[in-house]
Amino acid sequence: MFQNNKELRHSLTALVIVTAVMTIIGLCVSAVTGTLILPACSIVVAVFVLTENYRYRKMQKLSTALYKLLIGGTPLPITEYNEGELSILANQIQKITLLLKESAEVVKADKKYLADSLADISHQLRTPLTSMNLTASMLRNPELTTEKRIELSKELRNLLTRTDWLVETLLKISKLDAGTVKLIQKPVQIKDLIARAAEPLAIPMDLRNQRLIVHCKDEAFIGDLVWTAEALGNILKNCTEHTPEGGIITVTASETSLYTQIEVEDTGSGFDSKDIPHLFERFYKGVNASENSYGIGLALARTVITSQNGSVQAMNGEKGAKFVIKFYKQVI
Repeated sequence: MFQNNKELRHSLTALVIVTAVMTIIGLCVSAVTGTLILPACSIVVAVFVLTENYRYRKMQKLSTALYKLLIGGTPLPITEYNEGELSILANQIQKITLLLKESAEVVKADKKYLADSLADISHQLRTPLTSMNLTASMLRNPELTTEKRIELSKELRNLLTRTDWLVETLLKISKLDAGTVKLIQKPVQIKDLIARAAEPLAIPMDLRNQRLIVHCKDEAFIGDLVWTAEALGNILKNCTEHTPEGGIITVTASETSLYTQIEVEDTGSGFDSKDIPHLFERFYKGVNASENSYGIGLALARTVITSQNGSVQAMNGEKGAKFVIKFYKQVI
């Protein structure tokens, strides 16, 4: 113990010197005094050595327990350090180690999530890229008719548009997950939100002879107009894709003292009961999903809405699919 601890060696040396000096002084006074001082000082030195030896063994045991905790997760025997500085030290070490262990588990979970996400993204990108490569190869054929070349060129443009939308949506989700997007908190009129969300869908709906019916007064909520319009737009897009030609999509807004609600309902075939619990999961494709579906539009919608103290649910309504969005009001 003392060979490895310079401080203890110095302390013991000092005690021995003090003992010798006190003994000499005592002998100078009288033989009896010197005789009494020597055993008393020796007892002090012995107590010091025994105490420090006990503390040193405890420290060694604590060090071993800490090492086992770091490599195997064995809890520290705190009950063995029930008093004094060692107890405080052991308690603090255990707290720090448990925090480190929890952080390691979070990092491990994040790494797994990242690996799974990258695998999903790779799979989602591979399909359109393969189709584009095949279409481009066919376009290089000099024997293609003009009509077929126009058809393939149109298909290639559609693939590029879909891939661009996929990449943009994935980037938006990643930014929201990373917390790098600062959502603006301002009063948003629901009628303005619906108008902005529905604008990109005007031409596709017109081509399919679909109608958008809005029931809205002066409802409002606190949030980000641009990002929420993106979320609502993805929900409306899902409805248009699953509503037949000549169908109707109805958006109804309402407001209570607790929340502002937006209901979106279509006249399509509705959801399969097995799909409803998974509709907002990333890359999930339902039974009635089209071949062009990537399964991330609704995932982005949920991420945006829940980031603004909101919730979104999917269910089957009276006529078709139904989405219910709620933005809860902050209680001051």
